[in-house]
Amino acid sequence: MILKSLPPLLEGSCRILILGSMPGAKSLEEQQYYAHPRNAFWPIMFALWGIDPVVDYRLKIALMLEHQWGLWDVIAQCRRQGSLDQDIRQAETHDFNALYHRYPNIKNVYFNGKKAYDLYRKEVGFDVQRSFLCLPSTSPAHAISFEEKLAAWSVLGELTKDSQIL
Repeated sequence: MILKSLPPLLEGSCRILILGSMPGAKSLEEQQYYAHPRNAFWPIMFALWGIDPVVDYRLKIALMLEHQWGLWDVIAQCRRQGSLDQDIRQAETHDFNALYHRYPNIKNVYFNGKKAYDLYRKEVGFDVQRSFLCLPSTSPAHAISFEEKLAAWSVLGELTKDSQIL
């Protein structure tokens, strides 16, 4: 089955881009990033922002954009049964040159997991205009504790504080 990713969630002011590999089955079904209830992405974001979790997806996205953080995926389309990155086949990547041209304020790119990082490195390549960092996957399939994931992802909170984005 050919799967197509979700559209990017970005505004012109976004400085940070968080890239996953390809949305899981639940996210594609709901047409929402990180929709699986056991995915740690949104709980990590709320912890970094120091606010109570919200359920409304539109509010989650508004909070991301308020912090000048954008979301997208490395893969534009692929074949995959289920939701596991290891099952991705025939992946085609997005046109990141066009994306960076349209959103020139993006200076920091963070990868939600090794699959996204490795595929981007191999198919797109890193440039000198941005910094790139691979973070542990927030997927429930990535078997490290929430606390370990949060500790690694805290670099986003520190960057926000350092650059006074808020």
